[in-house]
Amino acid sequence: MDRDELSAWLRLASSPGVGNLTARRLLACFGSAEAIFRQAPEALQQLVGAATARALEAPPEDLAALVDATLAWLAEPQSQPDAAPRRILSLGDPCYPAGLLATEDPPLLLYATGGPAGSGPAVTGWFERSFTPSVAIVGSRNPTPQGLINARQFGQALAEAGLCVVSGLALGVDGAAHAGALDGCPADAGRAATVAVVGTGLDRVYPKAHLALARRIAQRGLLLSEYPIGMPALAANFPRRNRLIAGIAQGTLVVEAALQSGSLITARLTVEQGKDVFAIPGSIHATQSRGCHALIKQGAKLVESAQDVLEEGGWSRSAPARAMPAPDPDADTDPDARSLLEVLGFDPVSLEALLARTGLDTAHLQAQLMTLELQGQVARLPGGLFQRIAQA
Repeated sequence: MDRDELSAWLRLASSPGVGNLTARRLLACFGSAEAIFRQAPEALQQLVGAATARALEAPPEDLAALVDATLAWLAEPQSQPDAAPRRILSLGDPCYPAGLLATEDPPLLLYATGGPAGSGPAVTGWFERSFTPSVAIVGSRNPTPQGLINARQFGQALAEAGLCVVSGLALGVDGAAHAGALDGCPADAGRAATVAVVGTGLDRVYPKAHLALARRIAQRGLLLSEYPIGMPALAANFPRRNRLIAGIAQGTLVVEAALQSGSLITARLTVEQGKDVFAIPGSIHATQSRGCHALIKQGAKLVESAQDVLEEGGWSRSAPARAMPAPDPDADTDPDARSLLEVLGFDPVSLEALLARTGLDTAHLQAQLMTLELQGQVARLPGGLFQRIAQA
């Protein structure tokens, strides 16, 4: 994409009052972004009305600066030997995700970091294999310790089975799912291990805590955004980007989510697109599980393993999915600690309740809990609660 073509696309995408639907009508009529701006005002008015035609007549004031910044971003990897390739995918690009084209509001442009360099059938094939088959894994930014483990284990198992994991690079479930997929996908798989759809321009990483993870994804997967270079982390961008997560993936797995959660937006959009929603059940006492339970009541598939997701989704697999092991105390755990684990169960529980259940004195109980916490079998939750953790 040369400067003139890029400038036309950016002008179309940033013209005030010109949304994606109007832009697609213009593209369908005139064939290209550059051709739109060669039309007489009368031709544009007949198609989109006088107000929109006037908006298209004058370039946005910051267009030249945006073009310069975008070209600089595209060129930057050339000076960094280990940097991942960068590209811009317009609606007509053969690498553009087919799933998004089938949605009501596909973005005019997608900014991408990752994948093979260059162009041609090999690159197009890499993108096709990365987007299909794929499953979104989404959930709480503040999950329980068990939720983090579940997200990572499902991400890894689904990647091992040949699926690409799509998520949003947020703290919590998203980050764990991306990390699990990177662990599960072989380096020579010929596809993205995971796709991160972000709510900022790709010249920045949000949250900053995921900078190292984003770099790993760029090397072994793909970072995608519909937002132009320079776009900061605005609250309104993140719910909007959820439609891209739902559109790219062939199904959505919700690990943990509160009732008022962006993950439920992604689930709703998935249903509206005629795709499957999967949900992992949790404790009836955990706020983070209520969104999943609501989805299950509404018809989402209850899943306990990656195999459940594969079978329900009807996806073929290139490698057997690892079964999620039944939670069981470590064989080396001493009998007293084993008894405490049985009393704990898998619901969050207070120290006072454990004192009542076990009959132990406070010092002895706290010592056992500390030992199990160090072994990774118990997690300490906010509010003075404890929870038993199922590990692979």
